[in-house]
Amino acid sequence: MAGGAQFDVVVVGAGLSGIGAACHLTRETPERSYVVLEGRDAIGGTWDLFRYPGIRSDSDMYTLGYSFRPWTDSKAIAPGPAILDYVRETAREFGVDRHIRFGHHVKTAAWDSARALWTVTATTKPDGETVEFTCNFLFMCSGYYDYDGGHMPAFPGADSFSGRIVHPQSWPADLDYAGKRIVVIGSGATAVTLVPELAKSAAHVTMLQRSPTYIVSRPSEDAFANRMRRRLPAKLAYSVTRWRNVLLGMFFYNLARRRPERVKAGIIGLARQALGPDYDVATHFTPRYKPWDQRLCLVPDGDLFNALKSGAASIVTDQIERFTSHGIALRSGATLAADIIVAATGLKLKLLGGLDVVVDGKAVDFAKTLSYKGMMISDVPNFAVSFGYTNASWTLKSDLTAAYVCRLLNHMKRHNYTQCTPLRNDPSVTEEPFLDFTSGYVQRAIALFPRQGSKKPWRLYQNYVRDLLMMRWGRLADGTMAFTRHPRG
Repeated sequence: MAGGAQFDVVVVGAGLSGIGAACHLTRETPERSYVVLEGRDAIGGTWDLFRYPGIRSDSDMYTLGYSFRPWTDSKAIAPGPAILDYVRETAREFGVDRHIRFGHHVKTAAWDSARALWTVTATTKPDGETVEFTCNFLFMCSGYYDYDGGHMPAFPGADSFSGRIVHPQSWPADLDYAGKRIVVIGSGATAVTLVPELAKSAAHVTMLQRSPTYIVSRPSEDAFANRMRRRLPAKLAYSVTRWRNVLLGMFFYNLARRRPERVKAGIIGLARQALGPDYDVATHFTPRYKPWDQRLCLVPDGDLFNALKSGAASIVTDQIERFTSHGIALRSGATLAADIIVAATGLKLKLLGGLDVVVDGKAVDFAKTLSYKGMMISDVPNFAVSFGYTNASWTLKSDLTAAYVCRLLNHMKRHNYTQCTPLRNDPSVTEEPFLDFTSGYVQRAIALFPRQGSKKPWRLYQNYVRDLLMMRWGRLADGTMAFTRHPRG
């Protein structure tokens, strides 16, 4: 085992969250040393990994962008390469790219209260050597899904299909789909992104869905944002647009939860308006669940609707009986001919990238813990996790989390503390699932995640304004967070 180095903070992951966390550390705790450990060979996380055609944001960039660095492109719903450039440019601008060690796949983390230190082990590429780092604070920014592969159901007869079967998370660089008949299985964000993009050159694209999803069209450019940018300084224009979009998103989400049938009728009505009175919206665009029981799908400039109206694409709502040599046989008895099948069947969740965590010799079972403020773990010292919102842009919450970690570190330095631990000391708090989402990718793995509690600070509110008030101005010594000093402190 090779010796690494000791840092004040180890950040795991160099994607959107990890780069943001490193920027916050650079700006707000400049006296602390840190390193960013990234398992892959490049900055960008999701935006570097996913290479499927048409990859783009499913949130507006004025809220998906960082609070401290304006998004200045005219596109609010941005293509993946533009987002990747933004993340990498941010890393260079704040100098955090110099703190990244690529090819370091973090495997274990062990906390020693006697030393107030984490010992973090990682394997390096390409030789598989084990390297050890120590730090006082460990900040996990590795996302929540498995980078090694997406969810691929065991489709009956898949071996008999004579064409190519691909998953968007592992899109082949050599896949030529021009002039081909393509079936995209799925109805989530990836499927609704792929279908109109593939339809530009494919012979025909069919989106095969088991059940419909709520799909909302939105302009790819934000006219208000572009107008503000012409009239105001860049940072002020960005802040105004960001807050406008945050508040509009919160209003729409809260309306959907309070009056789901009204919002459902409105979304379906917009789909009918986009597709015309003769389209079977009742079958293909009317979900069985309430709005925001699963994440809504966003289509920029109605591109999916346009592909359907032009005839370049179609939707089939049915279930798969089996794959055949030339396509898919459906439960209804119908068949879909295909040269290529794209299984846009979702993600596999993987908590902390599969990290094994030990505290004072005892392995942590995260399924038996509570999430503190959606970012720390009960009875686990000096440990934070960056999770985004399910009802808004990921970065809104990851930004708040990074700023809170810096606030916490500065508080500890001022008072000479070496350890902070959220203690599960209120017996009246009951447990609830970490995410209240019915999506398949969530339900397949939610039992492995920490739980949330029935009241603050253990409850996840999925509310940016509420979290902002709590995490920026709320008391750090709140009766749940315990601060201690190591003898050397």
